[in-house]
Amino acid sequence: MSDFVVIGGGVIGLMLARQLLQGGARVTVLEAGQCGREASWAGGGIVSPLYPWRYSPAVTALASQAQRLFPALCSELLAETGIDPEHQQTGLLMLDAPDAGDALAWAQQQGVPMVRQEADQLASREPQLAVGFASGLWMPQVANVRNPRLLQALLASLRQHPHCRLREFAPVLAVGDGHADLAAGERVTAGQVVVCSGAWSGELLAASGVALPVLPVLGQMLLYRLSPGWLTTMVLHEGRYAIPRRDGHVLVGSTLEQRGFDKTITDEARGALQAAAEAMLPGLRGVAPLRQWAGLRPGAPEGVPFMGRVPGHERLWVCAGHFRNGLVLSPASAQLLADMLLGRTPAIDPAPYRPVKCAPFPLPEA
Repeated sequence: MSDFVVIGGGVIGLMLARQLLQGGARVTVLEAGQCGREASWAGGGIVSPLYPWRYSPAVTALASQAQRLFPALCSELLAETGIDPEHQQTGLLMLDAPDAGDALAWAQQQGVPMVRQEADQLASREPQLAVGFASGLWMPQVANVRNPRLLQALLASLRQHPHCRLREFAPVLAVGDGHADLAAGERVTAGQVVVCSGAWSGELLAASGVALPVLPVLGQMLLYRLSPGWLTTMVLHEGRYAIPRRDGHVLVGSTLEQRGFDKTITDEARGALQAAAEAMLPGLRGVAPLRQWAGLRPGAPEGVPFMGRVPGHERLWVCAGHFRNGLVLSPASAQLLADMLLGRTPAIDPAPYRPVKCAPFPLPEA
């Protein structure tokens, strides 16, 4: 029997499994489909919340810790597996933020490098940028990772570990103290069970009599192909962003849609994302996107994830509800929950993330 069953093979579940294995535990990961093919794969890979000053201190604490952990993590995964997650510090340029004063005050308080850029400075910061923006906020230390490669590296790391068992296409129907029930009556047991099922976490726990306000929020994305170095930094305007990859790919995202578990891509979203991308980067006009896709984020009140023991249960835990910041927060969230599960002193206070029963909630805008 494993010490831990982790339900969900997204970036949160895989990061947590790796942390638990490094702590000497035996771990089974159960994934309903293919590991790393849902929201973790579908996102952009920016290693920062968008407009970070708009989030609560609970999210800021996790984000700050994760940003410190990511460079070493990616280097370790490259050394272990030969797969490079492509962590690159391109910086992030936020255009015409209406609350720029709040942003600068937040950055000074947090000790985060942020510089105001006037209109005549923007072109030198990013030559592809359209004219007409009044100002920008430049965060030089913000990085991005190529999230599909990060997931491939995490999977390769786990698969070579002798105390890890990965089971794909193993949907869990119900959970309880120390067990997960699969189809055909199979029950998988462990010392502790952790639900890391992303947007599906609320449904899974509801089937087990636990109310958790985690709902799916659809995001659609576009992919362009240009020459390497065409775009040098990430740019963000009115919630839409463009992210450069080393090989010239540029990701553009993303929408915020509440359509339940429907992941159908739409022409409306494609048009809106193209228009936003071309308004920021006019060189994209006439360039057809290579691909469009969608993913389901796990929405939670104020974007604060639930992490901790499920109320009323001794051997059932949850780590879900990261909204737009699953990849962003994953190293810190995994470390925090692993600390709790392994009886270590957490580096971050776990109190703000404890699961509680909540009423219906408004989703955050950022």
